[in-house]
Amino acid sequence: MPVAELNGVRIGYDLHGDGDLVLLVMGTGSPGRVWNLHQVPSLVEAGYRAVTIDNRGIARSELGSGELTIDHLVGDAVALIDHLGGGPASVIGTSLGARVVQELLLARPDLVSQAVLMAAHARLDPVQRALSAGERALHDLGTTLPPRYRAAVTALHNLSPSTRADENAIKDWLDVFELSGAGADAGTRAQLALAEFPDRLEAYRAITVPTLVIGFADDQMIPPRLSREVADAVGSARYVEVEDCGHYGYLERPAQVNELILEFFAEL
Repeated sequence: MPVAELNGVRIGYDLHGDGDLVLLVMGTGSPGRVWNLHQVPSLVEAGYRAVTIDNRGIARSELGSGELTIDHLVGDAVALIDHLGGGPASVIGTSLGARVVQELLLARPDLVSQAVLMAAHARLDPVQRALSAGERALHDLGTTLPPRYRAAVTALHNLSPSTRADENAIKDWLDVFELSGAGADAGTRAQLALAEFPDRLEAYRAITVPTLVIGFADDQMIPPRLSREVADAVGSARYVEVEDCGHYGYLERPAQVNELILEFFAEL
């Protein structure tokens, strides 16, 4: 579990396999090891060198001083690619991680050979912004929700109706969510504040790196219409929508998601 000094802060990462480099960037509040469940083994088996990063404030990574910005996360991704020998690398991001990758494609296209964006978005709608503001308020008030209740809310927000309808499977999901934490810590709180940002759709029209955008049909956190917007704006992008999965589609339908990623990488 290596840690590197990048841009003045300690950033945790994990490296697996050999071959061409693939950087995977997680969403709000999630450590990079979430990718180890399904995506990393698939990439390593296909002959890639997969690196997962703990975004600032999460797990082994320091938050740093001052207000967290998306540019900090982009800069850390750039520094990690350079730390591992430089690009171009393939890059995968989901949710907040997709935003990081989108901004990376604008700032340093020379470092990226191809990109996969899951739950991509150039803006958030009022409900999503209100939900993020509410999560921040709970943290600021010191409110801790009962673990089982928080697990149920997490399931409603992030899993598809088809997954929730499987009563045996959903019990396992609820157990995982209940054990995963009681709420937002300081790092997650800082990342939640990144939900307040201006519409970036016009800026993303300048992206030229080959890009695959994957939307999740039942995603309530980042509805697939927002992901399709990004794909339509990026001239080099292709859009694919995966059925019967929500915001955690890469965990609900990993075989299908992994197949899409590997087929896209193989084409290029």
